[in-house]
Amino acid sequence: MSVSDLERLEERYSMPTYARAPVEFVRGSGARLWDAEGKEYLDFFAGLSVHNTGHCHPHVVAAIRAQAERLAGASNLFYSEPALRLSERLSQSSLGGRVFLCNTGTEASECAIKLVRKRAHERGIESPEIVVLEGAFHGRTLGALAATPKLAREDLFGPLPGGFRVVSREDPQALREAVGERTAAVMLEPIQGEAGVFPVPEELLVAARDACARTGAALVFDEVQTGMGRTGTLWAHEGLPVKPNVMTSAKALGGGLPVGAVVISPELGAGLEQGEHGSTFAGAPLACVAALAALEVLDRPELLRNVRELGERLRAGLAGLAGLVAVRGRGLIVGASLDPSIDAGETVARALAGGLVINAPGPGLLRFLPPLTIGEAEVDEALEKLSAALS
Repeated sequence: MSVSDLERLEERYSMPTYARAPVEFVRGSGARLWDAEGKEYLDFFAGLSVHNTGHCHPHVVAAIRAQAERLAGASNLFYSEPALRLSERLSQSSLGGRVFLCNTGTEASECAIKLVRKRAHERGIESPEIVVLEGAFHGRTLGALAATPKLAREDLFGPLPGGFRVVSREDPQALREAVGERTAAVMLEPIQGEAGVFPVPEELLVAARDACARTGAALVFDEVQTGMGRTGTLWAHEGLPVKPNVMTSAKALGGGLPVGAVVISPELGAGLEQGEHGSTFAGAPLACVAALAALEVLDRPELLRNVRELGERLRAGLAGLAGLVAVRGRGLIVGASLDPSIDAGETVARALAGGLVINAPGPGLLRFLPPLTIGEAEVDEALEKLSAALS
């Protein structure tokens, strides 16, 4: 089918929830994609930080193929070695407590919200609150949406669940004042990806940790976009001065398949008990072996060091391009602000036409999320293609 054929099918049969570029990708390898006409692209978006291992990584593909020939899925009412091995791997690599497996980042957010509200009720809080940050993105289901200030549209989706307080990511004192006796948790992304790649200041992270310790609230880190090596450490909190009580993960966790997880620290005990939560497809053997394979690829000191070094190379190169007025990020999650005279959407379209896949998360903003398996040559090629798009 041609792109025109696909556009006609979309217009007739698909809810128009996405602004699609007029390209169909049909093949991928490493940091490269090819469209239906055979044109090659350098992928610096990675499916929104899903393909951290690159497209069709041989180790991940082999794990999926071998498991698919044995058993793709069963029920959580029976034991599954891949699921329990993945839970062990996630716990030991992060917070050390229990794990709930799910399918997406939104599901992980919902689980975390339920968990901290339950814990608050156990502490005698009748109407618990969760403090979130301006610019946050935690998902699109109702609970996660209510925790996502920009998208929490009461006029479209209301009434949304209550119990969320919003503070500025730049105001540690406002956060301290917002956390009180009714606070169940502070929930935040270490780096706000959907906002345009804005690292949350360490002063605010420390304020959140102190406020939670003072009140008994939980600190929740949404590592859906920042985890799995994206920042140059396996989990973003490893490079920060504070450690959360709850961590959510998804996107790159599944090596390209849908896998999500919530990990808690030991002091939160069992977290959720039998019958309090569940998910039909969560922990499926096929998805879990893909996640285990992705962890084997990404959790290597030499690769993580490379992510840090290439991130510095990418940010330095971007800072030298005309038209970019600010560059920020950590590792290979990088954002840039454009000169007001430059349209972000048009820049992304020109880059795509020139064979570079990038993203504009908002007006005047560009986002770069390449596979973590790239090298210096791919960084330099991306900079060259972007320079051409900007000019």
